[in-house]
Amino acid sequence: MFRGFTKQTSRFMWDLAFNNERPWFNEHKQEFEALVMTPFKELARDTYDEMQRRYPELGLELHVSRIYRDARRLHGKGPYKDHLWFSLKNWEGLLQGPMFWFEIGAADYSYGMGFYSATASQMASFRAGVDANPARLERLAKMVEGQEEFRLDGEEYRRPKGDVGELLNPWYNRKCLGLECRRDFGGEALKPTLPRKLADSFGFLVPFYEFFMELCPREG
Repeated sequence: MFRGFTKQTSRFMWDLAFNNERPWFNEHKQEFEALVMTPFKELARDTYDEMQRRYPELGLELHVSRIYRDARRLHGKGPYKDHLWFSLKNWEGLLQGPMFWFEIGAADYSYGMGFYSATASQMASFRAGVDANPARLERLAKMVEGQEEFRLDGEEYRRPKGDVGELLNPWYNRKCLGLECRRDFGGEALKPTLPRKLADSFGFLVPFYEFFMELCPREG
């Protein structure tokens, strides 16, 4: 059961950022497990269980990231990530398709729903769906405007794909779409109620998740 992260969690992640090498990590691996990985896995499992209880029809599956970077893609970076994340989704492939997610680092944590990476054909299908029925996205976009927790996120095209009005253009003209909330480390992250808080927030995002699942086809 998740009992909350601690200030030592953040401190360890800062230490790792400045000592990102195998000898240091191996020497402090027990601290990593106790301060970071164990509570993180507990949070992921408790959040997944709560989402399964509330939304069994979504068929979500849980994936928890590892701390180790892919050795083929270090590009001069250390062998360990500076953050951890987990995802909840009903989609094959590690990074494809819409997903709910939570991420924690040394200085902050974030959570939301959207694509880690969307293909050009998925976004083309999304735009075609909006063209066919703009009113549906208008209702969702107005939901976002009426709250302060989440903001629209995702890289925008340099050349807009079209003009569908002031409300929908920020959605329509992005290479990737997501809704994100980012907080400084502390606050809710230190409380055992965080899994329920995440499930509440993800509940607000369920209509957006279903919308993306419908309009963006599976690939591969």
